[in-house]
Amino acid sequence: MTQIRISQGSPVNWPPTWRTAPLWSIFERVKDVGHPEEELLSVYREHGVVKREQRDDNFNKAALDRNIYQLVHPGWLVVNRMKAWQGSVGVSPYRGIVSGHYICFRPTHGEDHRFLNWLFRSAVYTAEYASLSRGVRPNQVEIDNDWLRSLRVFLPPTDEQRRIADFLDAETARIDALSRTQKRLLSVLAERRTAGVAETVSGGGLHKRRKSTLAWLESIPASWQEVRVGLLAQMGSGHTPSRSRPDWWTDCLIPWITTGEVKQVRDDRIEDLYETREKISELGMENSSAELHPKGTVFLCRTASAGYSGVMGRDMATSQDFVTWTCGPRLNPYYLLWCLRAMRPDLLGRLAMGSTHKTIYVPDLQMLRIPLPPLKEQENIVAKIRKDNAEIDVLVDKARRQGELLQERRQALITAAVTGQFDVSTASGRGVDVS
Repeated sequence: MTQIRISQGSPVNWPPTWRTAPLWSIFERVKDVGHPEEELLSVYREHGVVKREQRDDNFNKAALDRNIYQLVHPGWLVVNRMKAWQGSVGVSPYRGIVSGHYICFRPTHGEDHRFLNWLFRSAVYTAEYASLSRGVRPNQVEIDNDWLRSLRVFLPPTDEQRRIADFLDAETARIDALSRTQKRLLSVLAERRTAGVAETVSGGGLHKRRKSTLAWLESIPASWQEVRVGLLAQMGSGHTPSRSRPDWWTDCLIPWITTGEVKQVRDDRIEDLYETREKISELGMENSSAELHPKGTVFLCRTASAGYSGVMGRDMATSQDFVTWTCGPRLNPYYLLWCLRAMRPDLLGRLAMGSTHKTIYVPDLQMLRIPLPPLKEQENIVAKIRKDNAEIDVLVDKARRQGELLQERRQALITAAVTGQFDVSTASGRGVDVS
């Protein structure tokens, strides 16, 4: 093997018998616009495939914009100038149009198009795109066309190109099938977890039942009540001190829950929130409608990331995007939390308003009702949910890790194959060392 640089990046080992050529010698930059009737294509970063976009109302409304889209043909190289470093590069198998964010190249060679697609999507080339991209911010960079054209392309004989492409087509298809199985498993586990929570908060283990009047439940134990939350807990909210008063934003020590904290509770694994990205000051709180809620207060986001909830692990304030409930002696805050999480689909489907950003309005939340078992039974329900969820979460973590390993294997296999690290003629992909 010979160490050679592709462009500006680190040297890469390549078979000495492979020839090299600058990209400009096998591809010609073309910008052919004015074909709005053609099929819209996109290069997907996940597996680096050029896919046809679905036609819908938004697609049809964009007819005027599509006049500036660029026409490409099968075998053309398309590079998203702003996302090449993330893998948005591919050789198109279709005729269609791509947006102006792409740099399009017409082939002037007799190389195997499938091999080139795998090559340009390999880790060594993606790393090279990153080294050639420039911008004012880390996530806002572009690759320069002239630098891209100067990339060195490493090419085995065409019959070997075809063997490598055939091998990768077969092996990645096998890995992708396993990945789809893992995704289906994750979906099943998520459904089981959600259904288990709803069943448990509604007393699923008790047999003497009656029909529920709650929209999100079918039945509850006959001895349970259905009570408005406002009768069991003090409802509150929050506010944002004026940003035009810098003196209200000094000595900020009070944890302040904003929509940025939703990501901490989005997967429903965390119950208690202890830390926040932002804090407010006592002076700011005194000069606004913000309130300091005690530890154990339940909060629910009602805007933007509507429907997500948690429990304050310490005294905290919130922005106006949240409602809170400080539970009285008849209501366990964690039981209320799991009721809110169980009813989330109903909250978003029946009460949330807005097409883009969902909002649940306070008057609707004031009328919110839950099933109410005795306090000791609430505690037992919470304990069962925690136990059941912990068992499912172990399986979820294993499935996710297996999915990550499959993707790592996929990328390593691609890179090893297109850089000639092993002979694909004698490899199955299963026993190939790609470490």
